[in-house]
Amino acid sequence: MMIFGSTLVRRVVRLACALAACAGLALAPSPALAGADDPVVPPELKHVNVTEHLDGQVPLEANFKDHTGKPVRLGQYFDGKRPVVLTFAYHSCPVLCSMVLNAVTDGLRGVKGTVGVDFDVVTISIDPRDTLEKTAAKRASILAQYKRPEADAGWHFLVGDEATIARVTSAVGYEYSYDTEQQQYAHPAVIMLLKPNGRVSRYLYGIEFNPNDLKLGILEATEGKSISTIDRVIMYCYRYDPHDGKYVIVATRLMKVGGGLTGLFLGGFLGLFWFRERAKSKKNALLAQMEDSKESAAKLAEATE
Repeated sequence: MMIFGSTLVRRVVRLACALAACAGLALAPSPALAGADDPVVPPELKHVNVTEHLDGQVPLEANFKDHTGKPVRLGQYFDGKRPVVLTFAYHSCPVLCSMVLNAVTDGLRGVKGTVGVDFDVVTISIDPRDTLEKTAAKRASILAQYKRPEADAGWHFLVGDEATIARVTSAVGYEYSYDTEQQQYAHPAVIMLLKPNGRVSRYLYGIEFNPNDLKLGILEATEGKSISTIDRVIMYCYRYDPHDGKYVIVATRLMKVGGGLTGLFLGGFLGLFWFRERAKSKKNALLAQMEDSKESAAKLAEATE
């Protein structure tokens, strides 16, 4: 009976911790990107937008060069097992690119999984004029900020020609434009989470990425592979809100999980109570039987005297 009780308590406590995680996880800020049809958007930003292509396939056969100048194929970073975080940047960008990459790096530092072990990151330059020197310098800076040596084998900075870059950006609906007057690219602040087969799982927006949003997005991108029970409960409590560009708690789902846990608690305690009462009844019956036996023995002894 005690074994049953302790096992039940451990299971219930574990599920309760999962529910607490659902209720307590922080949410990421909403995206600041205005729509392309917004009348207050300046002309140079009219063609800067994101058209989400959920489950769209990135061109795995697209050819690039890595930070060392080695020819690579985009598909070699998708092993069918681990998801990929896809980011776009250009390494002469004065402000936004560095802000986004730094935010991704800081956010990923708060994720338990590690780049190069649990998932990869691919950063593609949208500027075909970016040099290998700039690319290598930016990569070294990001890896130093991330502070996990495993990332050296898992964070890939790629450069390519204009047509190849356009193939990838078009596949994920990432729209940007070049301002000839400012000699800068206007581009959205967004990252994509890709499934292990190279299909788009989710978009996350902004210049700040909450580790919990990244964690949940990466879990979602794995399509249910290697996710612990508690992580599955967390995923069940959260859904992606396309309007706010973040994960939010779904009240009805949380109520269902809470109701299930309540049922577990009640069922467990009622079951434990039933077992105890049953054992108590058996004990009382045995004691009563023993008392009857004693009385019968005493009467028999008196009769023989």
